[in-house]
Amino acid sequence: MSVDMSMNILIVDDYKTMLRIVRNLLNQLGFQNVDEATDGSLALQKLREKSFGLVISDWNMEPMTGLQLLKEVRSDIRLKTTPFIMVTAESKTENVVAAKEAGVNNYIVKPFNAATLKQKLVSVIGDF
Repeated sequence: MSVDMSMNILIVDDYKTMLRIVRNLLNQLGFQNVDEATDGSLALQKLREKSFGLVISDWNMEPMTGLQLLKEVRSDIRLKTTPFIMVTAESKTENVVAAKEAGVNNYIVKPFNAATLKQKLVSVIGDF
């Protein structure tokens, strides 16, 4: 099964620079349909409005964290199978465990490059 390179990807981060970096990396990898949200509740709204093939969300956001967003997505019947990658600045074991328990597909520790992002994407959505 090949990856649909035209799928919509939602990136969620309250830090504009990080949104730009992740968007640029995804563009480099060939994904053009990248949408963004600056917080979890906005992300949830967008996820309910159109179909996304992947969510890449920062962990540390206010007022809704990436973990809370993940839990909302997993408890929504229409969204629960959406692949979800968490981005975090710290690889604390308890965070990783909490994210795994909440149903995250994978996580990336900042800072990261296109190669790392591609590796995580392949593990979650398959080769492209």
